[in-house]
Amino acid sequence: MLLIFCAGASLMAQVPVFISGSDGFKSFRIPAFVKAPNGDLLAFAEGRVDGGRDFGDIDIVMKRSKDSGKTWSAISTVAAYNNLQAGNPAPVFDLGDPAFPNGRLFLFYNTGNNHEAEVRKGNGLREVWYKTSTDAGVTWSEPVNITAQVHRPKQPKVNAAYNFPEDWRSYANSPGHATQIASGKYKGRIFVPGNHSVGEPKDDYTDYQAHGFYTDDHGKTFKLSESIPIPGSNESTATEISGGRLMFNARNQKGDKKARIVAISADAGMKWDTTYFDENLPDPVSEGSIITIGKMPSGHYLLAFSNAADTKSRDNLTVKISYDDGKTWTKKILIDKSGNGEKDYTAYSDIVLTSSDTIGILYELNGYKSIVFKEINWKKD
Repeated sequence: MLLIFCAGASLMAQVPVFISGSDGFKSFRIPAFVKAPNGDLLAFAEGRVDGGRDFGDIDIVMKRSKDSGKTWSAISTVAAYNNLQAGNPAPVFDLGDPAFPNGRLFLFYNTGNNHEAEVRKGNGLREVWYKTSTDAGVTWSEPVNITAQVHRPKQPKVNAAYNFPEDWRSYANSPGHATQIASGKYKGRIFVPGNHSVGEPKDDYTDYQAHGFYTDDHGKTFKLSESIPIPGSNESTATEISGGRLMFNARNQKGDKKARIVAISADAGMKWDTTYFDENLPDPVSEGSIITIGKMPSGHYLLAFSNAADTKSRDNLTVKISYDDGKTWTKKILIDKSGNGEKDYTAYSDIVLTSSDTIGILYELNGYKSIVFKEINWKKD
């Protein structure tokens, strides 16, 4: 397979968005990114008050750019859970609701009352919520708890509504943006990728499975997808491909294969028809982001995918382009790399189509010291 490698000629300067140790937060992690109908770029992250740990006093924060990422607004807190965790922001614009012709922004997120390791043991609960905004994130609705619809925890002592036989424990959205189906039979569906653990912790994280949830009525009700049939499938992202299908892309928490897990759905995320490891998408057990950026004359969809394209460390952040619904990835654009194989130099990222020619990348840099923005012209050689 021919791979076209592009190294930096089409990259803009790197712009800091969230800097660890500023604005009352010792650390920022887990970027999520969307473009508003008015052209504003909205950057979300977890603002971690006390440090870099995945659990503690964590809020979801947001900044806005009105000039294509050159400058960013002051920080605002969008969701909090007292001195506990509000995290895993998954934003998406609903552009198909006739009640909101200018679009309505959904922000899905999780709350937690214990460390992930303890929740996996049954000592704690992760819940699923969303907020909405009709002014592109300037103001927000009150939060809505949808845990009983999209999670299956066996927690009768906490809440009888959560007493399910499946015994799901750990739970997380995405990380990164959610997606809306733009065409075909399932047009308008909002799909949120996620993952959960089932029962007691197992070796090699095989208690984890990826899944998704979706709404066909603009957030009134939600349903669960089938779980991805690969033990250890975990943090995930998804996008629309041709023929009304959905491509789901997850990391392999088990780590035996350092490549992304892909699942294809013919019904936009209800069931999974094909599941496989994509060896053309190496991954060091980290996060990735996938979006649809166009359509070829052949009918195939153009896709972009970003991750730390390395099998040893979180480094070598790369955007790859597919011209055939993700079957092959024929163009690679290096975004950032340490040059020394430094641990966690470029880690989590999220991408958005900023124009017909450009993609914006929001990503973690240099051992989680900051979250920065770059823009690439993906059409340039």
